[in-house]
Amino acid sequence: MNRKVGLFFGTFNPIHVGHLIIANHMAEFSDLDEVWLVVTPHNPHKKKNTLLENHHRLDMVYKACEGYEHIKPSNIEFGLPQPNYTCTTLAYLQEQFPTNEFCPIMGEDNLKTFHKWKNYEVILENHQIYVYPRISGGNVINEFRDHPKISRIMAPVMEISSTFIRKAVKEGKFIKPMLPDSVWDYIQLMNFFK
Repeated sequence: MNRKVGLFFGTFNPIHVGHLIIANHMAEFSDLDEVWLVVTPHNPHKKKNTLLENHHRLDMVYKACEGYEHIKPSNIEFGLPQPNYTCTTLAYLQEQFPTNEFCPIMGEDNLKTFHKWKNYEVILENHQIYVYPRISGGNVINEFRDHPKISRIMAPVMEISSTFIRKAVKEGKFIKPMLPDSVWDYIQLMNFFK
């Protein structure tokens, strides 16, 4: 039986409740069977020096996924050439798991720049893309507005960012409600972002 797997890519630096709310919403309120949180070792569009080491970010994603039946952590990109491109990861996953149907999940802000992604046409041709709402400027280009391979899922709008969390921790703010308890405890224990 083909499983429909949503791929939620991110550096998860750190993972927060916003990520989990979106992933869980996709798993529960779309036709996806499960959602994999794919921890990206290095996003080509982000400065590498702000990232915690891969294993720390993966550990936090594992901790955050405990108790979620349909959300799984994934380190699949750790063994792939860097920088990581979604098209490369999708091709690799399809080869490794030929009976699964892999569907990238992205915020609407990413859809606005999707035409700049490497081999975006190949991704669109071979994969259904799931888009959740974000508050952001600019417009989605016409090509993607009513595209049959792009599914819009009316998930809650989450405006929490990992950048905000890192800054708040550095400033000594108590932001425990924005993080799964296990992730908050890990950040405190390891003294991250101080």
